[in-house]
Order: sequence, then C-alpha cells, then structure tokens
Amino acid sequence: MHKALAKRKKQHQFRELTSFAPSDAVTISDGEQEFINFSGNDYLGLSKHPEVIERAKKYADEYGAGATASRLINGTYDIHAKLEKKLGHTFGWESSLLFNSGFQANSTIISTLTNRHSLILADKLSHRSLLQGALASRASFRRFKHNSVSDLADQLKEAAKEDFSRIIVITESLFSMDGDSADLEKTAELCKEYGALLFVDDAHAVGVWGEQGLGLTHNIDGIDMVLATCGKAFGAFGAFVLCTKEMRDYLLNFCPGFIYTTALPPAVVGAIDAALGLIPDMESERTRLRRHIEKMKAGITEAGFSTGTADSQIIPIMVGAEEQALALAKYLKSNGFLATAIRPPTVPAGSARIRITLSSQHKEEHIELFLTALNRWTNG
Repeated sequence: MHKALAKRKKQHQFRELTSFAPSDAVTISDGEQEFINFSGNDYLGLSKHPEVIERAKKYADEYGAGATASRLINGTYDIHAKLEKKLGHTFGWESSLLFNSGFQANSTIISTLTNRHSLILADKLSHRSLLQGALASRASFRRFKHNSVSDLADQLKEAAKEDFSRIIVITESLFSMDGDSADLEKTAELCKEYGALLFVDDAHAVGVWGEQGLGLTHNIDGIDMVLATCGKAFGAFGAFVLCTKEMRDYLLNFCPGFIYTTALPPAVVGAIDAALGLIPDMESERTRLRRHIEKMKAGITEAGFSTGTADSQIIPIMVGAEEQALALAKYLKSNGFLATAIRPPTVPAGSARIRITLSSQHKEEHIELFLTALNRWTNG
C-alpha cells in the first residue's frame, strides 16, 4: 500500500477527500470560502427543489428513517412498488426495478446476465461500474473503439463465428468524462441483426435530454435494458433499471446486488417520486441549460482549449498533463470556482482535464465570470 500510494503522489494522481456544504443548487462552501460549483451533477437543481425536499420529509415521517430489510424480506414498502410502476409507465417500459446506486446496479447486473460461455462487448470509454461488472463475470470481455459503430459491427461479425451462449453489448448514452453521446439507433440495429443483448447506461442523459427529459434511450427500438440513476438530474440518490417483466423477475431472483442489500430508505424514495413528477414538465430549465452549454463551450474554445467531442452539459477542458490540470483547478478555486481536475487512471494517460458540469440553475453571470478567469489563466 505504501508503494502504491507513493507512486500515485509522484504521478500527480493522489486523491483526497474535501468536505463541502451546499448553499444552493450551484454554490458550495468548504467552511472558509464559497464557490460557484461547476463539478456537480445536479443538472436541474432538483436537490434543492421544495417539492422534492417536502416529499422526502413526508415519506420519512410516515415510514421511518430506513426500510430496515432487503427487498425480498420485508423491505419492499408500498412506496417502493408504486414508484417502480410509475417509473415504468413514465419511461414507457413494461417494468422497472430500483437499485441502491448506479455503480451497484451496473457492477452486479452485467455479471448476472453472463457466464463463462458469454461475450461482453463494451465501448472502450464505458464507466468503471460497467467495466467492473464485466471483469467480475466469467465471460469473455472485449472492447470496441469509442463510439465506433463500424468497429462494433466488425467485432459482432467475428463473434458470430464463435460459439457464445449470449453476446451483450454495453455502452453509455452520454459519456461521463467526454460529454459525447453514442449513436444508439445504429447500435441497436446492429445488436438486433446479430442477436446481441443491448444494455445502455443513460445516467447522465435522463432528466436532461430526450422528449420530456426521458433520456437519449427513449423510444429507441432494440434496447433491451436501460440503467438510469437518481443522483444526477433527479437530485436524489439510487438507480433504476428499465426492462421487460421477465427480465425484472430474473434480476430479483438472481442478481446479488439487488437480493442482498437493504432497500432504499423512504426519504430517498419520496425524493425520487417527487422528481419523477417534475422532470417531464421542466422544458424551460432544459432550454436554459442548452443555452449555458453553447455559451460555455464557445468561451472555452475562445480561451484556447479543446472541448473534445462534447455535445452536452459535461464539458472537458482538455489540458493533458496531470500537474497542469491540478494547477488550473487550484487557480480556478482561488478565483471562487469549483472545477475538478480529472486525471488518469479515471481518464487515459495524457488526457487530464478540468471537467465542467452545468446546471440549469447556473446564471449567465456565473459562466461569464468563469470564462473571464479562464482567459486570465491563458493570457498569463
């Protein structure tokens, strides 16, 4: 452990925890200084929405602080069951199943759906939770080039010549570090052609993109399962899978990450329920967020930085070297902005960056102040 930690420090990859207290949806304090937060995932500001907070309080008052048991024992309260029905109906799926976190869901569902006779094909930049699930399984595991439908097609064609019991393709709809999106329609067509199961993580798109904010997977034929989280645009915690009734039955019978954990607490269920009722009608917030994206991307480019292929509320300021990314993050913090440096191994070597995330609750002046500071850094 000592050697591993020393190596991380030498490579400018050492991580530490910093404590913060939120003032509102987009400002945060470390106890000494207040910052405009460009590192959170509260894309619609729902973590501070009065209806979300009130529903959380209401459910805690009525049902208590915790669910006290796993779902298959006596942890399934009527509020869990009602929420799952509401999620399925809202998103247009036959069924849904709640999980305690996106990481937990991804890392355990993938291994539940595969065995040593299966093949997993994953986008090269898939989230660590998806890769963790693949690595934990006994399946053959291969990656296709990031967002390359042609490479996926080639690999599916080769895999068809082999004797796999099941092929599962894994991708994100909106990638968490690069902020770009997958071609889900073509991916789904390929999976149908080759009889592969398609699992899509829609975590960063749900609430923000798609019709009524129902995600980039919404109404795309050929997707077999969708994973969405409630700790981002929902402003709460937890996750859910959208699937068929048969798949739901299979997961609650065979998925250890669901079976052997205590159910989500009532306050969290209340918060998710309230957010779910609000999201479809938040088009004005989504429009404001899209304006923020355009303004921020243009300003970063004018300051001399690349934003890669980002086309969303996640915008990387590509720096390259770890020490430079850390220095820029420190400079921005000294100017009142929380904008986290992302370094290897989270991203590939040589691609350290400042990862900007935008909320509909940011103001134009927040973005203007940030871009002014960024230009000062560029111009020395």
